[in-house]
Amino acid sequence: MLPYTEFRILDINAESLGVPTSLLMENAGRAVATTVSDRFGKGKRIIVLCGTGNNGGDGFVAARHLREDNEVSVLLARPEAEIKTQIAKHAFMAVRDLVVEGASSNLSDFDVIVDALLGTGVKGHPAEPYSSLIERINRSARPVVAVDVPSGLGTDNMVRPMITVTFHDVKEGMTKENSGEIVIVDIGIPPDAVKYVGPGEFLHYPIPSQDSHKGMNGRVLVVGGGPYTGAPALAGLGAYRIKVDLVRIATPARSYLPVAGYSPNFIVHELSGDILTEKDVPIVLELIDKAEAVLIGPGLGSAEETLRAIRAIVGACDRPMVIDADAITAVAKDRSVLVGRKGVITPHAGEFMSLSGEKLPEDYEQRRKPAMELAKALGFTILLKGRIDVIADGSRCKLNRTGNAGMSVGGTGDVLAGEVAGLLSRGVAPFDAARIAAYVNGAAGDLAYQTLGFSLLATDVIDHVPFALKEQLDRYL
Repeated sequence: MLPYTEFRILDINAESLGVPTSLLMENAGRAVATTVSDRFGKGKRIIVLCGTGNNGGDGFVAARHLREDNEVSVLLARPEAEIKTQIAKHAFMAVRDLVVEGASSNLSDFDVIVDALLGTGVKGHPAEPYSSLIERINRSARPVVAVDVPSGLGTDNMVRPMITVTFHDVKEGMTKENSGEIVIVDIGIPPDAVKYVGPGEFLHYPIPSQDSHKGMNGRVLVVGGGPYTGAPALAGLGAYRIKVDLVRIATPARSYLPVAGYSPNFIVHELSGDILTEKDVPIVLELIDKAEAVLIGPGLGSAEETLRAIRAIVGACDRPMVIDADAITAVAKDRSVLVGRKGVITPHAGEFMSLSGEKLPEDYEQRRKPAMELAKALGFTILLKGRIDVIADGSRCKLNRTGNAGMSVGGTGDVLAGEVAGLLSRGVAPFDAARIAAYVNGAAGDLAYQTLGFSLLATDVIDHVPFALKEQLDRYL
């Protein structure tokens, strides 16, 4: 059972794989018509109540097929001009001659009612005219077949169907009690649209408001550096490029000047010594209060006193975290510090083994199960990096196949961690932040490869993140 938004994501991913939404609509409407004919026979008086979205489009297609052997009427909830998508408008034209006036239609006069008013994209209590139409359907005492979900599902004013024909899988909140007999039909969504991260995931990306001001679009704290100076800077730039407003970097004195010199965009805070120690923990915790998300690990090194400091910070952090690089080594030695915390852990295969004690199989398909188990055990989303990334939160798992061999260069993982942290700071849920960031990071690397080949650098990936991101977001803007 998947959340509603996931099914819109599958539609978009399917289209990107060459299966148009119009074909999915045709298959959905035909499946509804077939179910109605199988259950109630032919020669019936049928009325199909349609909304103005793609759920209504499914209803138009169902009406077109049902008219071959039945007397069919279509009741359009709102004026024709308000039909929202081109594919729904096209489907409507084939049944335009069947439209009847809503006010003059007595639903009790029909043998079967098909509910195609509201689909999975509508939340909350149905507004008029849908609310009144739902009440009329329920008062009709006629058998009702709902399309995908009963209209108004989850509210006190929902259609009470005898049958719900749902597409691909059961939708969140559907039960036999509220949806009647649930008939699941395959409408042709390709398996890869389900398995792999795709353009549809960007439905979860938070588009900045035109009224935004500094700080409204995320503030990230990166805790990194000391032995290694480039990693926290690359992570900070990754966060900026995925779109945040402020990046602070807390870094030991040894790396303060190099990190500050990487970019004037950073707010850099100098810690006490050459490496992170427990003496720095109070300072870092104060800085956490100024951030919406924290990335800890890049470039910190593996000195024992640093690992102790990392565990102290993680155990006290009340913000969503990205635990990366040396911070993974730290928490692997005492996973109890993760209890009650939330966020994303970004291991490669070796770090995964230190966290779980389990060596990963070479086959990426077979990595899904151990990633799911570890995510469930830790309460964190796992973004397992590899030729194909595995993203798991204990109940869901997706693979990401963007990226190329040129991205084996040092620093691309730091960029990825910064992108995840940036999305977390914008309020994106950990699983969604991980899958969007994995896709964008790999897609940016693929764009860089087009001109630079395998000679690309982590900074080249950063430079191409805006283009990879914009390419996906343009479809929603």
